[in-house]
Amino acid sequence: MARVLKKRSNKIGVPPGTLVHIGEEITKDVKITVLDYKNEEFQEQKMDSLEACIPFRDKDSVSWIDIEGIHQPATLEGLGKCYGFHPLVLEDIMATDQRPKMEDFGDYLFIVLKMIKYSGNNGGLDIEQVSLILGKNYLISFQEGKEGDVFNPVRERIRTSKGRIRNMGADYLAYALMDAVVDNYYLVLEKLGEEIESIEERLMADPVPETLRVIHGLKRDMIFLRKSVWPLREVVSVLERRESLLIAESTAIYLKDVYDHTIQVIDTVETYRDMLAGMLDIYLTSINNRLNSVMKVLTVIATIFMPLSFFASVYGMNFKFIPGLEWEWSFTVFNGAMGLIVIGMMLIFRKKKWL
Repeated sequence: MARVLKKRSNKIGVPPGTLVHIGEEITKDVKITVLDYKNEEFQEQKMDSLEACIPFRDKDSVSWIDIEGIHQPATLEGLGKCYGFHPLVLEDIMATDQRPKMEDFGDYLFIVLKMIKYSGNNGGLDIEQVSLILGKNYLISFQEGKEGDVFNPVRERIRTSKGRIRNMGADYLAYALMDAVVDNYYLVLEKLGEEIESIEERLMADPVPETLRVIHGLKRDMIFLRKSVWPLREVVSVLERRESLLIAESTAIYLKDVYDHTIQVIDTVETYRDMLAGMLDIYLTSINNRLNSVMKVLTVIATIFMPLSFFASVYGMNFKFIPGLEWEWSFTVFNGAMGLIVIGMMLIFRKKKWL
């Protein structure tokens, strides 16, 4: 599964602003949905091309243009020319290995954040980049085009006019989308927490190499989750301080709530990282204790047979009368007895999981 480290070799040597898609190859068509609303007015349309979205740029209503699929450079380039987006913004949209960030271009804001879904069954995390361009009366969201997102609750609130979203501006819509992404982090952390508790119980009962593999997988997930959440704290903090005129004072209050949630998510991630580090120490300690126990038993057995072997080697063949010496099956029986001893010891070792 592609996570954070993605190939950028095809961008080496190209001029700045060149649109090159970096990330998972997606072959399906670009899906464009427009939700336009203002108080009691609402319309939802599916567009065949980005050119059809141009009229929504100057409307006095709030327009949310949701684009699923960023693998067509020509399409994004046309949209950028019509809306006046900087070429570097379009380049960052197509490069899906960006860290969460916010850039102020005066008449619009460019925001990058990570939408995370939990696959489960040791499938790890599925990380998708979401880019937002916030203008005065519009918001354009860019998704990689994978299956599903976390914005359905926001769409339903707009359609049914629940809450205050239909009476607020595009900045509040940007807050709602960011809040949906951060709230989904809680769901991911809950599932990871359940898996960590399950692994901890298995670790205390019977540590096996499979447990170690799962622990390393969870530690890797925590690293990627941390890289996705830590920079987002700075992004929300800048928006909350209203350094851009596109953010209203009424929206800044809600952004403070998103900031608090981000801090809680970071604290939980750090707690889980410490727990996993402790579990790894427990696993190594358990393995060492088991090895010491096995070595103790083997040392006792070797110590018991050491003097017997010494006496047998010195005196074993120095007797005139040895029972069975002239029996034709004595050698066969002797070798068979040694073989049975070896097999019996191997079975005992395997039963005690020393092998």
